[in-house]
Amino acid sequence: MSLLEVSGLRVRSGDGRDLISDLSFTVDAGGRFGLIGESGSGKSLTALTIMGLLPPGMTASGSVALDVPGMGRTEIVGAGERLLNRLRGRAVSVVFQEPLTALDPLMRIGHQVAGPLRRIQGLRGRALREAVTAALEEVRLAEPGRIAKAYPHEISGGQRQRVAIAMALACRPALLIADEPTTALDVTVQAEVLALLDGLVSAHSMALLFISHDLAVVSGITDHVLILKDGVAVESGAVLDVVNGPRHPYARELVESARELDAALDRLNAPDGGTR
Repeated sequence: MSLLEVSGLRVRSGDGRDLISDLSFTVDAGGRFGLIGESGSGKSLTALTIMGLLPPGMTASGSVALDVPGMGRTEIVGAGERLLNRLRGRAVSVVFQEPLTALDPLMRIGHQVAGPLRRIQGLRGRALREAVTAALEEVRLAEPGRIAKAYPHEISGGQRQRVAIAMALACRPALLIADEPTTALDVTVQAEVLALLDGLVSAHSMALLFISHDLAVVSGITDHVLILKDGVAVESGAVLDVVNGPRHPYARELVESARELDAALDRLNAPDGGTR
């Protein structure tokens, strides 16, 4: 069953330029779908459109429909803020690239995690406090009590991203959008956060829309992929099919770049450091 169906999506800037043109794809319930593209390709704009969070001046046309059990089929394009607020957190949540800008710098972590739990699940008092602790523990944050009392600037980048994941997953949305969630992190922390996302999405049978410029990362966590260039889909299909037999020149460039990087890392990790 299709959980998310994007059909003929077009996003235009205030001056009438097409930023996304005739984009169509589906994400099945429990499925994992990757959007790949360089900066300016339209991949993050796609995420913002799905969330109903397009910046002022931009307009969307076409269709973005969510079909969530218990909530029915809902059209996002043209929907009012009241309806969108009902969907955010319950049906779909997002983890952005830079958690320091996504989190309120003047609010303690515990209060921010409590927000969606209070608003959507109606938790109060002891039940709310226990749910906050459980959410922080679920993303493998040591000392959840200390983290809950901290402000965002008082914890590390990796810890902030784990907090952002905890907030996104707190109300068990049907679809999680991860928009470049590890780009701002160092390599070791990236691997930890990716493994965490992978495990939590599986544990809760969520669908995942993973957005990145990195084909290697996307191919490791998704089953199907769509490649965007200048707002246009140039190739899509099963990850293995795209990696093993890319058809579009840009897709071939991405695959070749990923292979060259992988070979370079193998040389660096060789016992002799890649020298002879």
